[in-house]
Amino acid sequence: MSLLLYGATGYTGQLIVEYAGQCGLQPILAGRSEEKVKSLAGRWSLPWRAGDLNAPAQLDAMLEGITVVLHAAGPFQHTAKPMLEACLRNRVHYLDITGEIAIFEMAARMDEKAKAAGIMLLPGAGFDVVPTDCLALYLKNKLPDATHLQLAFASGAGLSHGTATTMAENLGEGGAVRQHGKIVRVPVLGHKTMTVPFPGKSLFVMTIPWGDVSTAFYSTGIPNIETYTGVSPASYKWIRRQRYFNWLLRMTWVRNFVKSRIKNRPAGPSPEKRQRSFSLVWGKVTNPEGKSAEATLRTPEGYTLTALTSLLIAKKVLEGNAPIGFQTPAKAYGADLILEIEGVERGDL
Repeated sequence: MSLLLYGATGYTGQLIVEYAGQCGLQPILAGRSEEKVKSLAGRWSLPWRAGDLNAPAQLDAMLEGITVVLHAAGPFQHTAKPMLEACLRNRVHYLDITGEIAIFEMAARMDEKAKAAGIMLLPGAGFDVVPTDCLALYLKNKLPDATHLQLAFASGAGLSHGTATTMAENLGEGGAVRQHGKIVRVPVLGHKTMTVPFPGKSLFVMTIPWGDVSTAFYSTGIPNIETYTGVSPASYKWIRRQRYFNWLLRMTWVRNFVKSRIKNRPAGPSPEKRQRSFSLVWGKVTNPEGKSAEATLRTPEGYTLTALTSLLIAKKVLEGNAPIGFQTPAKAYGADLILEIEGVERGDL
């Protein structure tokens, strides 16, 4: 039974490698650059493979004898489809750490193919979207006839190159919500705001197109979903002005300029910053009569949590616990999956 970690040399990939031993796992490290993967594998005394996502034959060779792929090479709008298709061809379970709505929807459309291949497709095995997905199902179980779901999170450790690059590639695209079961685009980020009671403090939040707009519907069946993130009121004022120049932000040269600036920044939060930080999650469901239920989570910092949850799910798959077809974290493993991570606290409001 073997786990292949593709994108092992990236910021989050290296965190997953770092925590793998603590989880009793020895992944096969993989990526596009043979030189980089071989060097990383040498430091950890782990096996390795190299292959290009745009070369199906290389991918098929890389997946030979593999039970499950943990795909950590973003932006996933460019990388997920070839790896998903390779996993279907080779009957290999698929996990990734995306938070991109389009990837969840693409994987959902592959549900029948995955069932025919006898494999599980579970994107979003990290901070995007394990804690929010688990909280959504927890609240649905408390109020089974809920028709509206709001989720919010706050995490202040900073961004990795991969996360920032994904954001850069979506500049000017606005937001998304789910209404009456359908995903609906909205022209601007932060079209709604509110203040929510996170554990220990209340924070100002604004709407963003987080992955739960897709996944929470499959986990709970709730047809109306909004997702929010914490932001300072001062930053929000600037974000609201974005509507006037979204046309500019969508230009390729603008996005490329932003991505070039990202490359000059640190790869991601330092170990010290991650250790000092934590993440907060809040959720609320409401039924047609106006009855509601609210709950919160406090978790380790987002990148640390991504490493821990993705490895937790990978281990379950290797142990034979892998419901076939398209899955979300909570749909596959229940609302209490997040509580299996040390340090996570859940509370009702």
